[in-house]
Amino acid sequence: MRSKRVAVTGIGVFCSIGKNVEEFTQSLREGRTGFGPITLFDTSKYPCKIGAEIRDYRPEKFFGKKELKRLSRADQFALIASEEAVKASKIHSYPSEEVGVCLGAGAGGMSEAETYHREILLKGKSKPSLLWPFIPSFTTDRVAERFGFSGPKFTVTTACSSSATAIGYGADLIRSGKSKVVLCGGSEALSELTFGGFNSLKAMDPSPCKPFDRKRAGMSLGEGAGIIILEDFDEAMKRGVKSYAEFLGYGIGGEAYHITAPEPSGMREARIMREAIEEGGITPSEVDYINAHGTGTPLNDKVETLSIKSVFGERAYSIPISSIKSSVGHCLGSAGAIEAIASILCMVHQFIPPTLNHQEGDEDCDLDYVPGKSREMELEVVLSNSFAFGGNCTTLVFRKI
Repeated sequence: MRSKRVAVTGIGVFCSIGKNVEEFTQSLREGRTGFGPITLFDTSKYPCKIGAEIRDYRPEKFFGKKELKRLSRADQFALIASEEAVKASKIHSYPSEEVGVCLGAGAGGMSEAETYHREILLKGKSKPSLLWPFIPSFTTDRVAERFGFSGPKFTVTTACSSSATAIGYGADLIRSGKSKVVLCGGSEALSELTFGGFNSLKAMDPSPCKPFDRKRAGMSLGEGAGIIILEDFDEAMKRGVKSYAEFLGYGIGGEAYHITAPEPSGMREARIMREAIEEGGITPSEVDYINAHGTGTPLNDKVETLSIKSVFGERAYSIPISSIKSSVGHCLGSAGAIEAIASILCMVHQFIPPTLNHQEGDEDCDLDYVPGKSREMELEVVLSNSFAFGGNCTTLVFRKI
């Protein structure tokens, strides 16, 4: 499976702090936040009323009226980010059957299904087309259709590690020779059912999340899309296209413990990181930065810190770790991809994004979380963690080219 090297030749992002890669990079460097009052639905009945919603978004700037009738908000984000990634990678020179599409899915078209449900209750009828995007694979299908990519196509649903897992599986398609190129990533839109669900779990912080902070009180939700173009390394070199990074490997596994709580010792998450490092052909001493899952919940941040200490020992205290969920929120089905893109951009531009709202650690979270302000630093290898509900864990490893 490791017979072929894998390059990242295109990236695209559309989220609350950047509607393209350039804006996203600048926002990460400057420590901007995407949080504000939710306007997509009424939050008056919930303890938390904020999120990293994409503001000033006008879909008619990107899509025609006819097309918008069959696209959910999540579909739209995915298509916009895919357009940027495909343009950067110039992969249309490949036969369509050599290009695969592998996306992670979260709530997908949930908000459109909510509209359908409300209209049925209030009016007795609604548009059946509002239910089409509710199918998890709908976004993947729309992206493949838009660009004419007819290679292997599949959709991953492993909660908030979905898009990270999709990147790993996409790399496997290239290594196995089934595809020369794979468009990977994920997209997510805020919906009231998701927002209300996390509020009912008491997992939401009424103020912007504070990963690894002594006063951390829960997560903050976000939305957006992250798309990565993976390509056979040798083919990319032959084409002379710009490569952003090399994908080295990934670890994947389950905790087999609880639907919402992480396994308390951190040993299962540590195993996933070790497997990613081993598959990447590197040693723990070569890791320069960890993009943490870092949700801001008391348990997640404690256990992730334990797992990092288990893998890196005393060196854990000198490795910079940050959570961009403090900027973009928890984007669920697209979180892993957006965070992987942030990790790649850190290597391209040689800086580490900050963990915002982090004032002080505690006895459980006592590592270097790059609080408040970005840090200029030479980076060669980065890890990106996605530790999801249900114990669905994925760690990605990238190297600077």
